[in-house]
Amino acid sequence: MNINERRKIARLIFGSAVESVLPDRLITGSVVLQDNELHIHDAVHSLQPGQKVHVFGSGKASVGMARSLLPVLKEQVAGGIIVTSRLTGDDLSPLMVVEGSHPVPDEKSVRAAELLINGLSQLNRDDFFIYLLSGGSSALIEKPLHSITLAEMQETTRLLLHNSVPIQKINVIRKHLSMVKGGRLGQYTRATGAVLVISDVIGDDLAVIGSGPLFFDPSSYHHCREILERGAMWDKVSSGVRSLISRGVKGDIPETPKKTTDFIHHYLLGTNRIALDKARQAAEAAGFTCYILSASLAGEAREVAKDLVSLAMNVSKHHEPYKPPACLLFGGETTVKVRGAGKGGRNQELALAALAEIGQQDNILLLSGGTDGIDGDSSAAGAIADSGFFMEGSRQGLSIAHFLEDNNSNAFFQAVDGLLETGPTGTNVMDITLLIIDKEDL
Repeated sequence: MNINERRKIARLIFGSAVESVLPDRLITGSVVLQDNELHIHDAVHSLQPGQKVHVFGSGKASVGMARSLLPVLKEQVAGGIIVTSRLTGDDLSPLMVVEGSHPVPDEKSVRAAELLINGLSQLNRDDFFIYLLSGGSSALIEKPLHSITLAEMQETTRLLLHNSVPIQKINVIRKHLSMVKGGRLGQYTRATGAVLVISDVIGDDLAVIGSGPLFFDPSSYHHCREILERGAMWDKVSSGVRSLISRGVKGDIPETPKKTTDFIHHYLLGTNRIALDKARQAAEAAGFTCYILSASLAGEAREVAKDLVSLAMNVSKHHEPYKPPACLLFGGETTVKVRGAGKGGRNQELALAALAEIGQQDNILLLSGGTDGIDGDSSAAGAIADSGFFMEGSRQGLSIAHFLEDNNSNAFFQAVDGLLETGPTGTNVMDITLLIIDKEDL
């Protein structure tokens, strides 16, 4: 198999993974309304004859989920609010679509949260609602607790992101500074609700996805302080944030909800594992023996890249623990310690670090991409690393070490034409990273 065929197959495998978790496929395969009974997976919610359903939602996949849900509910949609990261011009009447900000909340995020609070607050105990939840919600909807400002929330979010804090820990802190996270949004209503979830976190923890706006929160203000102190960030956050967390630790202000409610039910529709299973099918159809090695890939992108290429080299040279031609699949979400001023994201950084390790080894390819189609602050989903792109970089006199130092992976791969560009996909189940180890006798 030549290098161009290998790249084509890698893109096809990634595309198949993303397609399997698009909202239309997930909603139509999981939600059915028949004879005043709403079926979600194996659960059934009975509605009164003619009862209408209120629809709310937030996240990168919320518009796609709503677009797919409307034909299921038909004339039984009462209205509602959908918060997205990017207005698409879709007509989702009778739903109102508003835009929040990502990855750092702004005034649009506050307005979006206030609209959701108002909408849920107006429901009575006999009403029924569906909430469409997906990744990105943590920034797209935000209303800081009264004792801190939006600017302090923004500053804290940027600090956590730039210090490579894992999303689970970032969300612990976000929840305790917010009026809508960690189950607090659910406190504004007593209506019965079904939360349909597309997971963008390792382990599919409902308390972490979107910072769990309608799910109970097992973390505490004590955990917030611990995370900041261990990361040497306690003295870097504002005095207002420190004061709020300290008051929470002392019990002077209420904690986030710690118990499940019996009237709001969560259903997991889309996960990274679903995407990996589809990717494996595509790889096997292309003639590779394929293995899913992890759905919880994590750690510093550069270090992860070294481990993955080391594994690929062992497979290539010693046929251990797998025999080529093989495809190895990983799902999860790495992190990047931002030191430079360049453009990129965790997938492009992982691919660039991998490229330095692959060098001229001509039978190994690595692809890493975000299933949402957006990697970091770039418009690319990720990148591909193989010997051809290494040689092209060398021909142009590009120093991989220099581009890594400046966190400028996007510029490198743009120069060598190695970017993975899909555009926004309308879904988000973290990242897919794949290794193809072809036979050496090419």
